[in-house]
Order: sequence, then C-alpha cells, then structure tokens
Amino acid sequence: MKCPYCSYDDSKVVDSRPTDEGERIRRRRECTRCAKRFTTYEIIETTPVMIIKRDNSREPYSREKLTNGILRACEKRPVSLDDIDKIVDKVEAKIQSTMDREVSSKVVGEYTMEFLKNVDEVAYVRFASVYRQFKDIHSFMEELNKLISEK
Repeated sequence: MKCPYCSYDDSKVVDSRPTDEGERIRRRRECTRCAKRFTTYEIIETTPVMIIKRDNSREPYSREKLTNGILRACEKRPVSLDDIDKIVDKVEAKIQSTMDREVSSKVVGEYTMEFLKNVDEVAYVRFASVYRQFKDIHSFMEELNKLISEK
C-alpha cells in the first residue's frame, strides 16, 4: 500500500477491524518511512453491476457517485458521514441481493430514498426533488404531503 503522504510503497498494519455492517475491513496503517498513519478499507470484490440510466445507456455502478448525491442532499443537515456510508452500504447490499448484473437507476434511487427517509426527512425531500425531477411546486408539495401522511 502506497503512503498518501510520501508515496513510499511499504507500510505496516497497526489495527484491523470490521466495519459496522461487516462488509468491509478497516485497517490503520503506518508508513515505514515517514511514520504517518492512514486508513484503508478492504472490501470483497463482487460481480460488477451495470446501471441502466433513464436514456437506456449503461454505466458501471459507482459508490462515489451515489455517495456524492447523498452528500449534496444532506448538505447543512445533521447527518454524519458515518450515516451516509451506512446508507450506501445498505443500498449496495440490496443491489447485490437482487443477483441482477444490470439494475435500473430508478431502483437505486428508490432504495436510496427508502433509507434516507429514516435518517433525515429534509435530505430525503432534497434527494427526491432531484431524483424524481420535480417539474413544479405542485409535484414538490405532493411528495411533502405523502411524507406528512405517513407519520
């Protein structure tokens, strides 16, 4: 593992533990040259999943892209990065459990909203407004009314 500080290619593992979901292993490493510490995550490599976009084009699933979308929805909200990682982990687990090699972006969006709603309702509405492409204030209000009626 290359050190992110000095680019030396040797480090030692100082600590190793599973993450909350047990899907990844978190490793604290120390560079043997500069002695700075950094964290890496080890995950099981799974069958690549292709996302079918609205225009029927396909692209490989990207954890970073999903995380960034959730981060934008949670901007200035009391949602921790840990909570966001947990949402992404849950979405990925649901995608993998379908055993499909191709998944619609609509399905990924619905899974994301399902988990985001339980964490922060404002972030949920923000995500839904972009994902569902609200055309006007009425479609926005319909989503708010659905959220209120579910309480």
